[in-house]
Amino acid sequence: MVGSMAAFTLNDTMTKTTGGAVPLFQLLFLRGLISISLILLLWGRLGPMHFRLSRRDWKLVAIRSGSEVAASFFFVTALFNMPLANLSAILQSLPLTVTLGAALFYREPVGWKRLSAILVGFMGVMLIVKPGTDGFNVWSVYALIAVLFVTIRDLSTRRLSKTVPSMTVTFAAVLSVTVFSTFAQLATPWAPVSATHWWAIAAAAVFVLMGYYFSVQTMRTGDVSFIAPFRYTGLVCALILGWFVFGDWPLPSTLIGAGIVAATGLFTLYRERKVSRYHVTALRK
Repeated sequence: MVGSMAAFTLNDTMTKTTGGAVPLFQLLFLRGLISISLILLLWGRLGPMHFRLSRRDWKLVAIRSGSEVAASFFFVTALFNMPLANLSAILQSLPLTVTLGAALFYREPVGWKRLSAILVGFMGVMLIVKPGTDGFNVWSVYALIAVLFVTIRDLSTRRLSKTVPSMTVTFAAVLSVTVFSTFAQLATPWAPVSATHWWAIAAAAVFVLMGYYFSVQTMRTGDVSFIAPFRYTGLVCALILGWFVFGDWPLPSTLIGAGIVAATGLFTLYRERKVSRYHVTALRK
């Protein structure tokens, strides 16, 4: 999981180094082509992949892929316009939003302790985005919208049958973003891509696949409730890379907000693990 978070953060860093010189949809299109080529090249080596899915699973894959398209647009747009660590700090609210979404839409039980943690965690998010102040801008809203679509993506993933290969889901998501970008980039002139930016886009494609691969392997072999907290190492990576590559360091209020979000997220995961253990023990009895 630590390797997965590092790879995803490196993907974000490589993407951000293009600095908007390559139009957004052209960048997503090129990165997608390289990612699809790598998946086809490594067919079967990153895990099984087939497309014999039930109608229910295809609907869930479609919802997940559509959410991935929207999340990619809002996330990368925000990435170009705000510090990497700030964006990463906002994304740390995902365990909270997924828990809340599961309670609202799947009627999964969530006690008052986890609901209180979610409320406090959202207060931490408000410290990061600073609504009503000079530091607040539309890019913070884009980051929050990206969190919303990633939440929908993760909630739909939780409803997929266990027989659906992870690489099939990954390939569908990458293909959806690439196909959408293919048509979207036609609306803007094609920009020349320098050798430096080609290397950055290619590196981003490799890192994003590494992130998926490590994440898939971890989810298959580890206790999810145990490994999920290691997602927060992504914030550490973002802080280091944001300072080292772009010279950005978050304000104290942002760091405090990130700390609150991480602490409440860890508490929520701890409570989920404790509750699941209780249910398993009760079933055994």
